[in-house]
Amino acid sequence: MTFTASAPAADLPRVGARPPFLRYLLEVWQRRDFIVTMARYRMRAGLESNRLGLAWVVLRPLLNAGIYGIIFGLLQAGNRPPDFPAFVVIGVFLFEFFQGCFNDGSKSLTGNRNLVQSLAFPRMTLPLAAIIERFLQFLIMLVVLVPILMLFGHFPRLEWLYMLPLTACLALVSAGVGLVTARLTVHVSDLTQLLPFISRLLFYMSGVLFAVDKILANHPVLLRIFDFYPLYQVLKIARHHLIGAAGYPGYYWGLLAASSIATFMFGAVFFWRAEERYGRD
Repeated sequence: MTFTASAPAADLPRVGARPPFLRYLLEVWQRRDFIVTMARYRMRAGLESNRLGLAWVVLRPLLNAGIYGIIFGLLQAGNRPPDFPAFVVIGVFLFEFFQGCFNDGSKSLTGNRNLVQSLAFPRMTLPLAAIIERFLQFLIMLVVLVPILMLFGHFPRLEWLYMLPLTACLALVSAGVGLVTARLTVHVSDLTQLLPFISRLLFYMSGVLFAVDKILANHPVLLRIFDFYPLYQVLKIARHHLIGAAGYPGYYWGLLAASSIATFMFGAVFFWRAEERYGRD
């Protein structure tokens, strides 16, 4: 009998074996201090390499909002939604967080290949650290968003508190997508070349720069499909409560909460199922 065949009889665990899902999540949770510390270190290291440091967390989306706002403002002319500058800033700031999780999650394993191959630990900690890093930056962006909106004549109101559950939903969606891209880029390395194009496509399809209900006014079927698109729901809800943009159907919150949890759980299970293959493929 070989050693491999006799191992189960001797009650010897297989090194690197994938634990059950709930136990795996518990192991990830037990390393939460490591995840947060790694996220903070990565964030500080990335910002210290630039002269302006932390300012780039806000300057980058502001520059994007300015450039896209000017170009698409001119292109849309009379089709621009009301309060267009604030409309674009909110869209770009919120999508920046999702896009960062989408891109950074995809590189979390491939960019730490030596660590993955040399140590035994739940690999999910790496994409989660990248997502937490983006979340910390997003919190700074939300704080800066307040005075920006005040410049456009929108002052804090009690209903701005809706941003708390909305941020939680957006974080769950972004984390789930980040976990999916983390696994896919390990198995298909060429996917890293396509992700920027996919990210840009999602950017233009989410209503970041235009009012979807105006553009698709003559296409009710497509407009109905957008009602089930989480990123569009997030932007619609945020703009309504922050700047008084057009309202949204009451079922948006229920759909968004359900899709956020479902997206995160799908991403977690999808990532966990390939746990034994990370560092070997």
